[in-house]
Amino acid sequence: MRVLVLGGGGQVASAVVAAAPGHHQVVARTRAELDIGNEKAVARALTETAAEWLVNAAAYTAVDLAEDQPAQAMAVNDTAVGVLAAAASTAGCRLLHLSTDFVFDGRSNRAYLPDDQTNPLSVYGVSKLGGERRVLSGAGSGIVLRTAWVYAAAGRNFALTMLRLMREKEQVGVVCDQIGTPSWAAGIAAAIWGLIEAGAPGGVYHWTDLGVASWYDFAVAIQDEALARGLLSRAVPVIPISSAAYPTRARRPAFSVLDTASTRALIKVPARHWRHNLRTMLDEIRTP
Repeated sequence: MRVLVLGGGGQVASAVVAAAPGHHQVVARTRAELDIGNEKAVARALTETAAEWLVNAAAYTAVDLAEDQPAQAMAVNDTAVGVLAAAASTAGCRLLHLSTDFVFDGRSNRAYLPDDQTNPLSVYGVSKLGGERRVLSGAGSGIVLRTAWVYAAAGRNFALTMLRLMREKEQVGVVCDQIGTPSWAAGIAAAIWGLIEAGAPGGVYHWTDLGVASWYDFAVAIQDEALARGLLSRAVPVIPISSAAYPTRARRPAFSVLDTASTRALIKVPARHWRHNLRTMLDEIRTP
């Protein structure tokens, strides 16, 4: 199949390109190369690539800044997704759009199912939910794939930030009362290809690594595994702190574990525990 990937250079888009099965033709476009809000440019890109699938990993992801830049967040995460959905429908191309756990309010007492009620707490979450609705309001073939806590060996993410802070600081304070699931970008990419190759029906899907953690748990694991691989030369105290002690501009869901069972039942992709994938990512850093 011919697949056009948007958000080229980002963590997930880069992983999607890297994981592409050899029998597919994949073209990636960066933000500089394609304005996803420009109807003519998007239509032209679909025509030039003759894409059968459009994977949208492009997004406005500055969660806190979005509180002060709501128009910019809505333009990229909501309005532009409508442009993509319309262009894909016209071109006879299926759209797979990446979304987020931030569409939920974190008040659930169990992992969130794909059809659970949404209630975002932040401008970012509202904008991403708007994008989901654009995808799902079409002819019914659009796919929304929600994921969470994304990290990779390159880019800007929590894991790499922790490694830097653990080298620079005498101790690191990390929020301990927000619960979710760290998700390796390469694992998400494998799920995306799994959905494409399965010809998955339109609708909402969830994919993260297996298991749960707080940000504090994740940070402790990052230090332990990095020390074992010689990526850190010393251990520093990792201090658990409450969200109240570390206020942010945007509210985060306190619990945002996503139930991935229905997706795992559909696609032939092995799901692995987040700590296993963390080790694999750190091995990638150690041996580039």
